[in-house]
Amino acid sequence: MLHGCASTLSAVVSRRVPHLTAKLQGFGTTIFAEMTALAAATGSINLGQGFPDTDGPRIVLDAAIDAINGGQNQYPPGPGMPVLRQAIAAHQQRFYGLTYDPDTEVLVTAGATEALAGALLGLLDTGDEVVLFEPMYDSYQACIALAGAVAKPVTLRPPSYGFDLDELRAAITPKTKLLLVNTPHNPTGKVLDRAEMQVIADLATEHDLIVLTDEVYEHLLFDDAEHIAMATLPGMRQRTLSISSGGKTFNTTGWKIGWLCGPAALIVAARTAKQFLTYVSGGPFQPAIAVGLGLADSYFTDLAADLQAKRDRLLPGLTAAGFEVYPTRGTYFVTVDIRPLRADGDGMALCRELPQRCGVVAIPNEVFYANRHEGRHLVRFAFCKRLEVLDEVVERLARL
Repeated sequence: MLHGCASTLSAVVSRRVPHLTAKLQGFGTTIFAEMTALAAATGSINLGQGFPDTDGPRIVLDAAIDAINGGQNQYPPGPGMPVLRQAIAAHQQRFYGLTYDPDTEVLVTAGATEALAGALLGLLDTGDEVVLFEPMYDSYQACIALAGAVAKPVTLRPPSYGFDLDELRAAITPKTKLLLVNTPHNPTGKVLDRAEMQVIADLATEHDLIVLTDEVYEHLLFDDAEHIAMATLPGMRQRTLSISSGGKTFNTTGWKIGWLCGPAALIVAARTAKQFLTYVSGGPFQPAIAVGLGLADSYFTDLAADLQAKRDRLLPGLTAAGFEVYPTRGTYFVTVDIRPLRADGDGMALCRELPQRCGVVAIPNEVFYANRHEGRHLVRFAFCKRLEVLDEVVERLARL
């Protein structure tokens, strides 16, 4: 993203957890707790969790301060402040030519993760199936489970992380209600192209499915990659709910301001569930994100260029350290194959050893998979850090 960054990634536990609902058995404690503790204990540089180490634009930060000082500190309206809903609608028109009614077709949420939860809990019934791609932001599986529905993952495999059409088609059954699509994709950095998106759209139309799209990295694109918004494809606006947030675009991941855009009937379903989650959140941050969404085009292009430069600073160091590095065309993340350095391909073990061996923290990709063996040999690094930090990482990885 949802997600934004995958800050809620869970490590599957083998034993049953007392008192935990059966729906969430197997969703264990976040691996980030373990990795963050290792980073603190060893003085390691943490390239695990995906958040920047610099603040967002001053004009956006000051808008939040002004809102606080101006007394906007109580409950905002349930659907979100009008100023933000209008800014979101204007953003969709500006970048994608999509028209949404800010009063009935836009919903502000507590980050993209709550947008996802509200949509899935509001749309799914017990036994419904959701077809989605793995690796995936792990709240996808958790929210599907909470809804009593069933996740049907289709595996994306390196180096291209393209999907197999026959596998995707076979995953759709009469019980399938929803397709969940994340592009730009966390953790792989895959950006689905127009042809790939059209294939998904055609299947959704053929089987009369809802499409839920996680687009939180929509502005973090490299190498002239283009973000294709599903709702722009012919016939898809009326069956697509789109998720995004301000956290990644404005370096404000802690503000947790996300949103949904879509047809009024789908928004009503998501809002009905969302109102019983947080109800509302982030009052003074909402007008600030509205300011951000109205920034000049140059802000968005400079943001992507800055991240691309950071990517290009880290990747040669990963290659020099001995990893096989897979292409990434968006997001904060790059995936590597560890087997050139570790023949047993145990990414979890390597990530637990890296802090002691060279003072760097990464995330084992197996936590992003339902079929964990598919990602056992893969590890994710986040490059959304200052250049001098990435230079230090490269020096430390040279010890491998």
